[in-house]
Amino acid sequence: MTPILSARGLNKRFGAVVAADHVSIDIVAGEHVSLIGSNGAGKTTFVNMITGYLKPDRGEIFLEGRDVTALGPRQITQLGVARSFQIPQLCAEMSVLDNMLVAAACGDGALSFWRPAHTRDKLDRAAALLERFGLHLHSRRRVAELPGGVRKLLDIAMALTHRPKILLLDEPTSGVSADEKFPMMDTVTAALGSEDVTVLFVEHDMDIVTRYASRVVAFYSGRILADGAPDQVLVDEEVKRYVTGSAH
Repeated sequence: MTPILSARGLNKRFGAVVAADHVSIDIVAGEHVSLIGSNGAGKTTFVNMITGYLKPDRGEIFLEGRDVTALGPRQITQLGVARSFQIPQLCAEMSVLDNMLVAAACGDGALSFWRPAHTRDKLDRAAALLERFGLHLHSRRRVAELPGGVRKLLDIAMALTHRPKILLLDEPTSGVSADEKFPMMDTVTAALGSEDVTVLFVEHDMDIVTRYASRVVAFYSGRILADGAPDQVLVDEEVKRYVTGSAH
């Protein structure tokens, strides 16, 4: 079976810093994959390459068998790859609903500026997502009035407006209080259950990784240190030494 996402021999340097060192990985449709590693390990560089924000110095990226290495972020988005950000990318002075509609319009393509945002289809999709993420009661509120955890949920909901095939979440629980992180991830997981989407999420909290990932890919110094089920990767001696800091 053709992987939904495949990276082959990705290399990326920033001067003397090696951000990706021959990274190769296949992602199967339906997986929930957590990318772990210390700051500077190469996780974000990998995400930025597969979403078109960075071009690899060498290597290839395939989406459902199609070479997308040279494509830009907008083209890759239109092929079904969406992402949320560590710091939510929101219009603070607009309402929650209008942020959803802007996200829907931006996903329409280069001519979306001239298309109406408040179509019945977009309104229905936005309302359904807000309901699933528990955000419907906030739909008319300005984003500036919302607490951080709610903004995180909104950013993820916005990424789903065009029914992506692959969703990338950049540290979804960062900045969320300890007593809110599991309820938040439960909400996200339940909401994604209604979507036919493959999920990759960057995460530093190993409790979150253990509970919500079906597979873990550990990065260190630009290379993949370990790749497998959470209960295998998180006990790997190199992962404990270089990633989780739990080696004795």
